[in-house]
Amino acid sequence: MLTNQTSDTEDIYNREIVKSLRYAGMIQRALLPSAARMERILGEHFTLFMPKDVVSGDFYWVSRKGKCIFVVAADCTGHGVPGALMSILGISFLNEVVKTDCTSKPNRILNKLREKIMEALNQTGDLSETKDGMDLSMCIIDCEKQELQFSGANNPLYLIRDNELIEIKPDKMPVGVNAVDEEPFSNNIINISRNDRIYMFTDGFPDQFGGPKGKKFKYGPFKNLLLDIHQREMKQQLNILTETIADWMGGTEQIDDILVLGFSIT
Repeated sequence: MLTNQTSDTEDIYNREIVKSLRYAGMIQRALLPSAARMERILGEHFTLFMPKDVVSGDFYWVSRKGKCIFVVAADCTGHGVPGALMSILGISFLNEVVKTDCTSKPNRILNKLREKIMEALNQTGDLSETKDGMDLSMCIIDCEKQELQFSGANNPLYLIRDNELIEIKPDKMPVGVNAVDEEPFSNNIINISRNDRIYMFTDGFPDQFGGPKGKKFKYGPFKNLLLDIHQREMKQQLNILTETIADWMGGTEQIDDILVLGFSIT
């Protein structure tokens, strides 16, 4: 009798957890930019967003301020609930920094974002502290100057032009407490041309296990895949990426959140 009561209590408890997670997922999705907003700001683009769980540690964010377009692809520490909580912090702080700061330099925004994350998590830089934070790539596109500025925290940006993939490398440190002194993020300035393709992503796609040998997809094949498909319409690119990662996984469990953003310079 006691066993049955315990089982019933556990079932109720588990159902409540699932219900709470679904509600949290709805809140998180509401904080992400809508498809209409993405289209309005980026124009021709795609978003491959595959959370591992009901809620995600990956997030994407866009904004427009005058002549400048801001784009972020981020991967927070962990996935599931811990990652989702960090993503909500990240989105909130990005909105605050971009709204209140007059800068249009991504490295300054990442420096400010790091300060706010460390303050919110009471991080002082002590090596014994948890290294909660996020890896992300951020670009700001000046539509008049045809110029792209990029800053990255462990995550790069790929630009494809004339069938050549150019990798803009990030700083090797997260947005959050680091094992070394918190150095300022660097800023990369790139001239852009009409029909350039820009790709921003987290590590979920290249790090996914699968294939005949159960190995990681890896960055080399990921670059080659983007080179193969970059001239197609964005919707077709999304379909190919989705099918490719699904075929690669087969029956293998998804190990992390997956996020890939692609858009054209017009």
